Amino acid sequence: MSSNVNIVLVHGAFCDGSSWAGVIPLLQEAGHHVVAVQLPLVSLSSDIAVVKSATASLAGPTILAAHSYGGAVITGAGSDLANVTGLVYIAAYAPAEGETLGDLNQKFPPTEGQGKIGPSYLENALYIDPEAFPQVFAADVEPVQARVLAAVQRPTGLGCLTEKSGPPAWQKLPSWYLVSENDKTINPDAERWMAQRAGSTTSAIASSHASPVSHPREVADLILTAAQASAK
Repeated sequence: MSSNVNIVLVHGAFCDGSSWAGVIPLLQEAGHHVVAVQLPLVSLSSDIAVVKSATASLAGPTILAAHSYGGAVITGAGSDLANVTGLVYIAAYAPAEGETLGDLNQKFPPTEGQGKIGPSYLENALYIDPEAFPQVFAADVEPVQARVLAAVQRPTGLGCLTEKSGPPAWQKLPSWYLVSENDKTINPDAERWMAQRAGSTTSAIASSHASPVSHPREVADLILTAAQASAK
């Protein structure tokens, strides 16, 4: 039976909405209306605008769930939308006002994956070295699929990583956080620190950074927990 809670899924850098392909059917089977946005990945502000537009089009309580860079997007997008009732962070950034993703990364030792990010084939955009991508981003994803993810990765504009965040939605909304313990892209200690600062209900999983792909059931379960809390 539907709980009448909408779920907006927000992908991270270097990927697109299809990264939620394993999670979406599980949310739909539980009766939820699901929208997986496609971010331009040009700047943080333009990505926030996309999520705001998608969310404003929905009637009723809405959960924003994000992976990786998408966490910065929902942190900004959820701050002034009346229908947003909760936030879910999946190995995601949760910046405070005035912070950039670079600021957050510098608080903790760099990861192997951060060292593999460099200029892409698009001007003023970055991507992860495709040869290193399977190991540093998706080490627990089936190897053939991981190589496909490396091949189709989306270049990400410098503005996504250097633009300062605005007022954070997590200051006024309940949030949930799933830490990826084996993350080689975002430092797991950074994830735990951001979750604690945001006051998130926190759990952890032995996963690579690509937990929506490698552990869709666990990711979906956390989002469903947030949706259930929102429906009360």
